[in-house]
Amino acid sequence: MNFVNNFSEVSAELVTELKEEREKGRTGVTGVRDGGLEDELLEDLQQNLQKIAHHGGRASAIVSGMLEHARSSTGEKRPTDLNALADEYLKLAYHGLKAKDKEFNAELITDFKRDLGLIDVVPQEIGRVLLNLYNNAFYAVKEKQTTASPDYQPRVTVSTKTTPSPLKGERLTQEGLLPP
Repeated sequence: MNFVNNFSEVSAELVTELKEEREKGRTGVTGVRDGGLEDELLEDLQQNLQKIAHHGGRASAIVSGMLEHARSSTGEKRPTDLNALADEYLKLAYHGLKAKDKEFNAELITDFKRDLGLIDVVPQEIGRVLLNLYNNAFYAVKEKQTTASPDYQPRVTVSTKTTPSPLKGERLTQEGLLPP
């Protein structure tokens, strides 16, 4: 939300500057109106509004993720896009930490396998696991930053991939592995 608030404040200042510039063109006001400056201010304002929309959307997605996380799980598996879930919880964890520590910055690197497909899981449970992993990762890079050289750049990398199942052709039971 800081992005939205900051860009809103800057945009309000741009509108004030634009109004002052337009006043120069009215009779009785000294100064020469600068059309180039007006165009520049309008361009800056347009870019700020685009950034407000972008970051507002991100904030909305984070809130949606938090609400989804807070809902009680039915415990039912459902087809889930693990890449989207991993990305959503990564951003949720990062922005949660940034809200507590505005000075913290880390590079987020994602390498998600394309066409991973939908996987039957309980999204809330996997989400909680991911959130804990990400929080631990951010804690670790933040701690390392306090003891590392000044050029250390905190970085958290998340990737997804598929691997062959070691249990192919077998099934798990309470007693152990049984042939198909």
